[in-house]
Amino acid sequence: MMNNKEFAIAVRQIARGLEALARALEGETLSEPEKRYRSALLEWGERGLTRFEASALLSRHGFAPQAAGAWARDKWIEVRADGLRYLTDRSRQWLAKEEG
Repeated sequence: MMNNKEFAIAVRQIARGLEALARALEGETLSEPEKRYRSALLEWGERGLTRFEASALLSRHGFAPQAAGAWARDKWIEVRADGLRYLTDRSRQWLAKEEG
């Protein structure tokens, strides 16, 4: 059974999907996936996030809450000794390249 937080996240994902559908129906192009990655990484910044905070941040940018695990496996984020998740050098280099 879903708790209120999980339900709220699911409703937000549905709302984002409906917004994308409305844009497509009006002939607007959807933003590139890289823009979602970029804005998620920029919001994350240099701070460490708990598991829950990382999942919530990624959800706000249209990713599944479980994406944090995939991002860790792909070395975009890392879990440090303090138990928090941080961006890796790979993420910072990608951001610098995109901004450059």
